[in-house]
Amino acid sequence: MRVAIFQLDAFATERFQGNPAAVMPLVTFPPDPVLQSIAAENNLSETAFLVGGDGEYRLRWFTPTVEVPLCGHATLASAAVVLERLEPHRQSVTFQTISGPLVVARSGAGYAMDFPARTTAPTPTPAALTQALGAEPREVRADPINYLVVLESEAAVRALAPDVAGIARLDRLGVIVTARGAGAYDCVSRYFTPARGVPEDPVTGSAHCALAPFWAQRLGKTVLRAYQASRRGGELICRVRGERVELEGSCVFYLEGQAEI
Repeated sequence: MRVAIFQLDAFATERFQGNPAAVMPLVTFPPDPVLQSIAAENNLSETAFLVGGDGEYRLRWFTPTVEVPLCGHATLASAAVVLERLEPHRQSVTFQTISGPLVVARSGAGYAMDFPARTTAPTPTPAALTQALGAEPREVRADPINYLVVLESEAAVRALAPDVAGIARLDRLGVIVTARGAGAYDCVSRYFTPARGVPEDPVTGSAHCALAPFWAQRLGKTVLRAYQASRRGGELICRVRGERVELEGSCVFYLEGQAEI
């Protein structure tokens, strides 16, 4: 069976920046092992699978090794595929997901996504976390999925060279490392989730569901300019609205074709 496949760079205004994602519209979802095999074959941080139409789609996300409950950049890429290729007359699209309905609409910078905020709480610093990072945190917080680690400066975040295998052994699926921005950005971050098959994610929308509320409270503002300082790098505008976070960014199409599955 042949199906359409798109590959886009999300949270980017130029190709080869931001976070690449594959998007595959389907008539129905194949069995989960098939979806996982496709994602492993694509070998990107995320492959998004869409089923539906008329502005309402079921959406699932897979890394090369596991299905995940929320993915920002692949949702952004999926919205771009719907609004630019599948249904270009539409102004918005609703995705039904395991994390609830996610609405993405056209915006000035590209597309704006309405996501649930994630609350983090202070936690003692595990020795294994400090050892894996190779840096002394100023503060550590956590939610059920990730550690959120605050470092002393943007430069420290950019220079970090962690032990990825050590991070994979922690009792959380990922580690968000962040600091206040030193220039044009309110905050900078990086995200490591080797336990899900992604040593370092280039730009992570879901991480900003935790970062945006955290920095909004610290900086006393509800609109933030954020930069994820991976090798590829990517920009987001984050707006905190109660229990929701709006993430805004752009996408660039890289590949359009067909896959045989």
